[in-house]
Amino acid sequence: MDKLKMQSHDVTGSNINKIARLFPNCVTERLGKNGKPELAIDFEKLEAELSNDILAEGEERYQFTWPDKRAANRLANTPTTMTLRPCREESVDFDNTQNLYIEGDNLDVLKVLRETYLGKVKMIYIDPPYNTGNDFVYNDEFAQGKSEFEQNSGLFDEDGNQTIDPMQRNTESNGRFHTDWLNMIYPRLKVARDLLTYDGVIFISIGEEEIHNLKKICDEVFGSSNFRNSFITRRYDKNLNRQFMENGLQTFNIGFEYILCYSKKAFTFTPIFRQASEERQSSGYWKGFWNDADRPTMRYDILGFTPESGQWKWKKDVALEAIENYKVYVDQYSKTLTLEEYWAHTGKTKKFIRRNPNGRGKNAGVENWIAPSDTVLRNTNWLDLLSSKSDVTTQDLFNFPKNIDVIKLVLEAGTNKDSIILDFFSGSATTAHAVMKLNAEGGGNRKFIMVQLPELTDEKSEAYKAGYKNICEIGKERIRRAGKKIKEENADKEGIDKLDTGFRVLKLDSSNMEDVYYTPQEFDEQSLFNENVKPDRSSEDLLFQVMLDLGIELSAKIETRQMAGKNVHFVDGNYLIACFDKDVNESAITEIARLKPVYFVMRDASAANDNVIDNFEQIFRHYSPDTNCRIL
Repeated sequence: MDKLKMQSHDVTGSNINKIARLFPNCVTERLGKNGKPELAIDFEKLEAELSNDILAEGEERYQFTWPDKRAANRLANTPTTMTLRPCREESVDFDNTQNLYIEGDNLDVLKVLRETYLGKVKMIYIDPPYNTGNDFVYNDEFAQGKSEFEQNSGLFDEDGNQTIDPMQRNTESNGRFHTDWLNMIYPRLKVARDLLTYDGVIFISIGEEEIHNLKKICDEVFGSSNFRNSFITRRYDKNLNRQFMENGLQTFNIGFEYILCYSKKAFTFTPIFRQASEERQSSGYWKGFWNDADRPTMRYDILGFTPESGQWKWKKDVALEAIENYKVYVDQYSKTLTLEEYWAHTGKTKKFIRRNPNGRGKNAGVENWIAPSDTVLRNTNWLDLLSSKSDVTTQDLFNFPKNIDVIKLVLEAGTNKDSIILDFFSGSATTAHAVMKLNAEGGGNRKFIMVQLPELTDEKSEAYKAGYKNICEIGKERIRRAGKKIKEENADKEGIDKLDTGFRVLKLDSSNMEDVYYTPQEFDEQSLFNENVKPDRSSEDLLFQVMLDLGIELSAKIETRQMAGKNVHFVDGNYLIACFDKDVNESAITEIARLKPVYFVMRDASAANDNVIDNFEQIFRHYSPDTNCRIL
């Protein structure tokens, strides 16, 4: 029986094998760090094979580089032994859903997913950190091992949630302001590229700060010929009419964001965007841009208007003060003071009426505050979904989440009804929300994979006060409540009860296996016979790492049955059968072999006695000779 490797794909090793197939004379052997022979590339011979196309040392060439780029590239190719552990209690419809919500550093998660989801993801949408000088929590340390860095950096609390270390602020005074951001995004995009289908597409939202650098990186990672378009959107969290003073100089506010689009194969999506643009232009509001500026803090119940009616001009606390100003004007001053006098009396900020307080002209009255509901393509007010108390709905639990309608547009453009969609900067899980909404409206069966670092929420934030300890808690609760709401809103549609609004929660963790499993040569004879599975790991933990090792999708149907008194896991029918219980005898092995699985996996320590080990292969050879038997 073969032993499972229980670690992610070794990309460097694969590249060496590819070169070996093309230029076998360029592959040699050397002694590795462990003192054992290993394959290596003889670059002098490889250069000779490619001599006509090799750049001479020091020869000028076009290139885009930065400090630590080589290290970032190696980081993308380095395998990991980390795994994903299932969390049933935080999942929704764990046994039936095809959606995944994964908590953990997205680089390690992408590596873990690479072999299983190689060429299976139809669309990736990400909205990475914009490098605006705020806290920068993604930090891949090259000078020391990643696990060592995590232990020493103070970036994680005792529960594994990522905190923000003051030393990780990526301010512009940092000499590595752009370098740190590039080293963060580069390896993640390199790994993500491998997940895309042959006709896969990636959309990346980005701001002014790194748009030019990101375009160069994407040209390198995805190929400049695979660049399809760059879409311009309005920044939802900015007041486009505002100018501000900086260093005594009046400057224009940056009001645009961008969405870069790359795909492995050319595709047509113009009609979708043209139709949306025409609809928006006909409303008189859009003017050809995605500029709904949908801000959650601007939607609340006040003066008889609800969040569904439209969007207000200010946050609620400002609005309440403005109303009081207006009452003062109407009740006491409107008959005695001119508008200018009233303006001076109440101050020049937080006014209830800014345009035409006398009720004349097109901006008369209270309605100036609100955009008519038929002229705004609005985001669902997901803050209502996350709150059980009405006062919390007026607050910003998550600063300016992604716009659901923009994501729906790119989903329509880049996917079909059965696609897998990945977002590895999930944030508030807007992409998951958009996938479920689009499936409900069009009868699709798209599946989402959300990946998010469990970054702690600020103790002063409304999210923290509402009980959401980290960003993942916000995202998961949003999906739960959004799914329920979508089903309620589409209750009259045929088949809506079958809409998949569930998700399996998986959490990144160290391997289930002890170190002796990976490096038995480093342990003495006595240690070799110690338990090789960590004591805090369950059989379902082991099952998911085995699924990753065998390339089985993590959304596959799982069933557990009793056979010969043992718990036996069935994955995707009889594709994989696994048993990790102790004292497994020949009777259990025979029952399993009769079912003729494609794969059977058991622990080396599961055998009841030596006879089981001796007879194991003979039993399968008799009942199911085509089964691939593996051990842990």
